[in-house]
Amino acid sequence: MTMPDRMAMTEDTEAEEAEGARPRPRKAPTAFRTISEVADDLQIPQHVLRFWETKFPALKPLKRGGGRRYYRPEDIALLRRIADLLYTQGYTIKGVQRLLREGGLEGEAAPELPLGHPDRDEAEQDEADTATLALREALATLEKLAEELRMLAARR
Repeated sequence: MTMPDRMAMTEDTEAEEAEGARPRPRKAPTAFRTISEVADDLQIPQHVLRFWETKFPALKPLKRGGGRRYYRPEDIALLRRIADLLYTQGYTIKGVQRLLREGGLEGEAAPELPLGHPDRDEAEQDEADTATLALREALATLEKLAEELRMLAARR
């Protein structure tokens, strides 16, 4: 289905709902979901979900005839966890793979990223903190200059 077709379908659905048509009933929490339902729910493109299946062996949706995927509730929970680690906490795919191998995704509590680099001693960490502070000050100066330039440009 092409993007314009999909957009027209969405517009038709929204128009039906606005006219009082019955919305689709919600599935039970234990029901299997299609890739499009999961992609919409997690706001992650379907091709990314398929890619993750190749990178995370623990992610194994049920496949029916024609390769149609059905995700179990535990698959969806794992996808939520992977998305959180990648997009919110800043892990790389390799980092999430390592966590999966080590069993670090079993619990509900999200592992926190370390604030400092574990291999740095205190002097190196202080130096890194000083460099970070200097960069923040430089950024503030650049933002101030950019604002002044915008004001000058607006006068012309």
